[in-house]
Amino acid sequence: MMHISQIQTSDETSARAPTRRALAKQQTRSKVLAAARRLFSEQGYEGATIRDIAAAAGMSTGAVFANFTDKSDLFQEIMLTDMIALGEAMRQAASHGVTAQDSLLKLFVAGYRFYQAQLPLARAAFSVGWSPQDGPLLRGSLPVQTLVGLISDQLVRGAQSGELKADDQQVLRTQMLFDAYLANYDQAIFQDWTLEALQERSREQIAILLAGIRKS
Repeated sequence: MMHISQIQTSDETSARAPTRRALAKQQTRSKVLAAARRLFSEQGYEGATIRDIAAAAGMSTGAVFANFTDKSDLFQEIMLTDMIALGEAMRQAASHGVTAQDSLLKLFVAGYRFYQAQLPLARAAFSVGWSPQDGPLLRGSLPVQTLVGLISDQLVRGAQSGELKADDQQVLRTQMLFDAYLANYDQAIFQDWTLEALQERSREQIAILLAGIRKS
């Protein structure tokens, strides 16, 4: 009985442990993603080719295609990974807000700060984000919906605290705030606005969009 139990335990451990092949595949993906991130930052989306990415990763194009369908698939994974990190940065920033309006402002600024640290990649992301082929997938992704949810959470918080009136147009107001947040990326990554200038613009936008539901 003990012998059988030991075999079963060994089999279960083997089933849980990643195989050498799985580990190698994971390492290959990591190398490809790191090389792609660097080249997309340096050359933009259009400038970076699969051949270049493979060479930068020290592997064949076949190895890249064994892990990613095409360049679009590769870029989307990088962007979705970044948006998850962005969502956490914005969540943390919003948690330090004194009021709902202050939390929204902190949330906006955290987003601009995140991408200002990697402007070339951000430029590539926004060019792809509005393309007919890849844009809808990125804009409809779970990380993007998470960002929209963070904005909605601040409106709910404001209503619960008595800062804001209950709003039967919350969905629309949330979308308008998100649209304002996105619109500022033109100044953030293409016109080199400072973080201070972006903060002031965001402060005014948020104030206007909350004016109709702010309690006196």
